[in-house]
Amino acid sequence: MVDASVTPHHKNKWLTSAGEINGRTWLGLFGVFLAVMASGVGENASKFALADIQGGMLLSQDAGSWLTTCYVTGFVIGSGFTPCFWPTFSLRRVALVMSAIYLTCGLFTPWLAGHYPALLAVRSVQGFAGGALPPMLMTVVLRFMPPLIKVLGLGAYGWVSAWSATLGATAAAFAFHWGWSGYFYWNLPLMAIAAVCIGYGLPQDPLRLERLRQFNWRGLLLGGAALGMLTTGISQGERLDWFNSPLIYVLLLGGIGLLMLFLINEWFHPLPFFNLQLLKKRNLSFSLITLGGVLIIMVSLVNITSGYLSAIQGYRQEQTSDMMLWVALPQLITLPIIAVICNTPRVDCRWVLAISLLLMATACLLASQLTPEWNGDSFHTIALLQAVAQPMAIIPLLMQATGGLLPTDGPFAAAWFNAVKGFSATAASGAIALLSRQRGDFHADVITDGFGSTYRDASAAAGEQLSQIATRQGHVLASADLYMLVAGLALLLTALILFMPTRIYPPRSVAA
Repeated sequence: MVDASVTPHHKNKWLTSAGEINGRTWLGLFGVFLAVMASGVGENASKFALADIQGGMLLSQDAGSWLTTCYVTGFVIGSGFTPCFWPTFSLRRVALVMSAIYLTCGLFTPWLAGHYPALLAVRSVQGFAGGALPPMLMTVVLRFMPPLIKVLGLGAYGWVSAWSATLGATAAAFAFHWGWSGYFYWNLPLMAIAAVCIGYGLPQDPLRLERLRQFNWRGLLLGGAALGMLTTGISQGERLDWFNSPLIYVLLLGGIGLLMLFLINEWFHPLPFFNLQLLKKRNLSFSLITLGGVLIIMVSLVNITSGYLSAIQGYRQEQTSDMMLWVALPQLITLPIIAVICNTPRVDCRWVLAISLLLMATACLLASQLTPEWNGDSFHTIALLQAVAQPMAIIPLLMQATGGLLPTDGPFAAAWFNAVKGFSATAASGAIALLSRQRGDFHADVITDGFGSTYRDASAAAGEQLSQIATRQGHVLASADLYMLVAGLALLLTALILFMPTRIYPPRSVAA
């Protein structure tokens, strides 16, 4: 995808005579990739190590939960709204500024342990900067990579998500030996290296400050507030018991209302953040719907499995990270294979996507057979199915989303894709937490009622033991229910392929 604002003279500086990018631009591409990886790994490391961070900062569990909420909220807003700044200030300038903000916030965060409001503000700003980076990776791949290997670059974009979570868990285990502040510091050298590569390698597009005259301030306020309220409400919903909390009630309903006003504003504004007219393209609409579903499936599989292993088998964080390696490591092999397959014109990527969804459904159905005796080894086959299915889903979805778009549509497509990606992951976590508790309580009550007079006549100690048995078995049955629910979602998305998307061919030229 070529930015229309790039002049021919400027392009020639970064391209060889054959139209291929030179080593300097490859270094810029690597810098963006490294920045996205550093941001994602840092985010996931702080999530896995939240208990240690709370202890080091002397925060209660409730206060500590807002550290994650503020980061995630900033991340979702940043991923959705920063792409429209690229044509005005250039991709290179925005990437450097966001990398610098991420670095600065990471350095200051441990020093704000005694200043809670400032700590939350800095975490929100760092999340915003971190969220601004993934859309850039998607865009530089489409704009600069040679057409014949562009699909491989799209696969690398999807690969970052899987590895960010895995390396985040692993990093949390290693950073523990450096003290709680190490969770914020350890990935900063990676971000610094990324900033140097970006500054040296990415092309510098001209400033287009005249766009500021039509800047969509109303959209920024309405959309930012809507996404912020919805993300915060979902993130804190389970802890505050959802609509039994006035705060969650206001956040969710108010967020929905502001979102409707934002969409109306975007439809009529000449310089929108989200181009709603693009949704008329069937392939883009299909990709966004399916992406949301696939992200829910992927996040749910991780959350259900890790929740089961933690609650039933007592797994610690480093054991969970070992389990996640079974999903991430095989993708070093499966991802390039899937990229080569999807890059073959004779292959219809829609059916690659269909196979991936069927594999995910199979993994969920196998996992739904779990018993209290299952441990991490019992999930290895399921994890390998995920390792094959994930790149088979992400690469076709990216091809469907970006195929047929004009160069000027690039920032809008990146905004749509990454906003859906970030919000779906948050929504999946909130939904799984809610459903797991409700189904667990339901099954535990049924089991307790089944004890009948045995439970009523038991001594206090025996009654407590029976209650623990009911809770334990209730969690197992709830996990099985959730796996079945996710399998149903995968089959529903498979059916959607039959009538909504049209065929997309792999790119073979810059114009394509």
